Amino acid sequence: MNSLVTQRFIKCHDKLKEDNRVRSSRQFAMSLDYLPQSLSEILKGRRDVTIELLRKAVMKYKMNPVYIFTGEGPMFMSEENHKSFRVLTIVANSQEDERIVHVPVPAQAGYAGDVTDPKFIQDLPTYTLPDYKYKVGTHRSFDVAGDSMEPTLFEGDKVVCSFLEPTLWENALKNNYVYVIVTRGDVVVKRIENKITENKELILYSDNGFYEPYKVNISDVREIWYVRAKISPFLPSPQNIRNMLRDEIREMRKTIIHQSDSINLLSDKIGKIVDK
Repeated sequence: MNSLVTQRFIKCHDKLKEDNRVRSSRQFAMSLDYLPQSLSEILKGRRDVTIELLRKAVMKYKMNPVYIFTGEGPMFMSEENHKSFRVLTIVANSQEDERIVHVPVPAQAGYAGDVTDPKFIQDLPTYTLPDYKYKVGTHRSFDVAGDSMEPTLFEGDKVVCSFLEPTLWENALKNNYVYVIVTRGDVVVKRIENKITENKELILYSDNGFYEPYKVNISDVREIWYVRAKISPFLPSPQNIRNMLRDEIREMRKTIIHQSDSINLLSDKIGKIVDK
């Protein structure tokens, strides 16, 4: 059984043929640089449509991503609406295995902006991980910037994430879980409170108590990625920041205990003097 997204894609395909905008399924596949045999598998319900094929169909035939992912709105967009949508670009190897795209800090401003050229994504670093869970679905990693998620995440860490389709946001986003939120102007790593049903918004929280939570309207959110793992730089010296903090706390505890003993001793002496 195809996913709902695939079923809607097939309806758009059938509508294109019905309106004579494409002569055949083969011509449709060839126009999207896609194997006709693979498209046939999708149309027969044996596989789901890929995000990359959807991206090409949106760009070529103006299929409406809102309809594809939610079932709402028209099947196809007007030229004006077409300019405002963003479709995820993926990178695959010669065997069509999807690779993990890494978005470093210097590229995050451009990534959050109105980047529609797939070459921007294709020029970013890519890699693979041996765990099987990263062989299925679309994954991306992001550099952590700043100290807002300390002590969970530190600047220089990388978070490896799974793509969360917009159709799943309302029900799948879990409170207090960590996500990468891509808005129209920024890329942030935060814990979230899901308020989409009530107020069409997310509340973003930092683990560093110095930073106040803030709200983001769901209409300003472009992508959401669920954080599955982190990659941290190895520090060979034991005198890293966390160990130094532990040492300072240990010394403070010793000082407090020593002062408490001194106060108790002084209290005993005062008591003896008063008794005399």
